[in-house]
Amino acid sequence: MATNLIHNPEKIRQIIDKCDTCYVGMTDPEGKPYVLPFNFGYEDGYIYLHMAPQGKKLGILENNPNVCVAFSTDHKLFHRNEEVACSYGMHYRSVLAHGKAEFVKDYDEKVRIMNVTMRKYTGKDFSYNPPAINNVCIVRLRVEKIEGKLSGYF
Repeated sequence: MATNLIHNPEKIRQIIDKCDTCYVGMTDPEGKPYVLPFNFGYEDGYIYLHMAPQGKKLGILENNPNVCVAFSTDHKLFHRNEEVACSYGMHYRSVLAHGKAEFVKDYDEKVRIMNVTMRKYTGKDFSYNPPAINNVCIVRLRVEKIEGKLSGYF
């Protein structure tokens, strides 16, 4: 089964838009990988994450802002011969993005980013109470490299 790389920004966006979760890989201070699932927003070459204002991930990102983000969707098992295990495979659409994490402190920018994320999941913007915005950590991932991959799809 042929695998096709994708560099077209619109096709990459279509894959990302179908995903409801992304997986963010980071490196802890001991050089060990640390990967977490996140809900996210994506707009204008940035991936947006929101999280509690404390926790291991914040320390890791403050120490080393380099991240790798994986998106994957449209998984479909296939086989060439039902009786041969090695003939099975998986069709999928995926995107891999590399970039740097930046912490957003500006109140109005945090509101804008929260609405980018909320529009993804609900299709609408919201109003927020100041304590809600002040007590959330917003991380903007500046994408430096991004590519998609298709297997079994055109």
